Amino acid sequence: MSSQTTPENAPSGDAPLPGPTDPIAPAVAALGASELTEQRIKDHLWPLFSRVLARRQRTRQIYLANHSLGRPLDRTADDVAHALNLWYRDLDKAWGPWADMIDRYRALNAQIIGCARPDAVVHKVSAGQGLRTVLNALEPKGERLRVLTTRGEFDACDFILKRYHAKGRIDLDWVEADDRGRFDPATIAGSISNHHDLVVVSTVFYATGQHLDPIVPVIEAAHACEAKILLDTYHQAGVMPVRFDDIRADFAIGGNYKYTRGGPGACWLAIRHDHLDNDDLRPIDTGWFAKDDHFGFERSDQARLAPGGDGWQEGTPALLTMVQALAGLELTLAVGLERLQTYNQRQCAFLADRLREIAVGPVDDRPRGAFILVRVDDLKAATTALADRGVIADGRPDSNGTCHVRFCPDILTTEAELTEAAPRIRDACGSG
Repeated sequence: MSSQTTPENAPSGDAPLPGPTDPIAPAVAALGASELTEQRIKDHLWPLFSRVLARRQRTRQIYLANHSLGRPLDRTADDVAHALNLWYRDLDKAWGPWADMIDRYRALNAQIIGCARPDAVVHKVSAGQGLRTVLNALEPKGERLRVLTTRGEFDACDFILKRYHAKGRIDLDWVEADDRGRFDPATIAGSISNHHDLVVVSTVFYATGQHLDPIVPVIEAAHACEAKILLDTYHQAGVMPVRFDDIRADFAIGGNYKYTRGGPGACWLAIRHDHLDNDDLRPIDTGWFAKDDHFGFERSDQARLAPGGDGWQEGTPALLTMVQALAGLELTLAVGLERLQTYNQRQCAFLADRLREIAVGPVDDRPRGAFILVRVDDLKAATTALADRGVIADGRPDSNGTCHVRFCPDILTTEAELTEAAPRIRDACGSG
């Protein structure tokens, strides 16, 4: 039963509206700081997920698509209800606590990616919106912006870049994958020239899970050519440390749909701290929330942007998409990224071993992100056959057209489920 106050019995007047009781902090405190084990996770963290665990009990499905859509906490619904109840009770005065929620969202994502300035992280409803913001903010060296990217970028970036190119807004150069569908950091770095204005590259590639490591030489090569670099961290942020400040990338995009359990529309753009007050690098994708004192409603002949990252905001923010992401972000940070990464890698290795025991050959490329691959000839047939057998997963073709099904366990996945899933994967996907 939710602890959330309902609109019908919400207190009136200026009394604070009670928020949802936070079960995360005591659960993680009881979990302790030692290495994660399945039993301790069950004892202390599973009670935070009663709704999705009830669904699993009812459907008997084995969910291995956590790299796609993360499973939400119970508190997620309470957080959204609280934000709505403020609206019911206070109408436009809800903007006070709503603004605090927005600041909280930005601060939590800044912690997730290792960014010291919370204002450097700006909410976007998609990672692609963050890319467009950067494309429209940069001044080209030549007639048009020249962008270098890889053939392995997710559709959000790939499609936008191709449309900008088709409309004559940018010139576009490509780095091809090798015969295995992988990208070599040295090849990417060597492809950057003084003609390029922007490099767009994933830190973990969505189709193959390849972790582009080391990434710093690519960033340094871009800067040596006086180009900016934008990192797509969607498959790294929240499941692996990013260390945004340390690696000194110019921009990063990502979101909370997957590993931090935030659902659709909760995405962000991060801007390197020394770009935030650079008058030569200011966005034109903007709106009234980017104004200095946007609730002051003063007019001037110039569009005066707010200082720092606040000047990279746009119009009225999509509040609920940020609110729905808070619980997952808080849990991730409370448990610890490194602990969660270690546990995930152990689970992936466990599933890979079970598959090898029954003559299924998972792709064993390393370093990799949070999921493993099994090669198939027909993605649709394989994922349909998996679903028929009660295993929820998905697949993507890599940049060479080779098809793989992706499997990603998380803290709600048991070794018993992984053991049970292995023969179903064999029957649905073949020997890999």
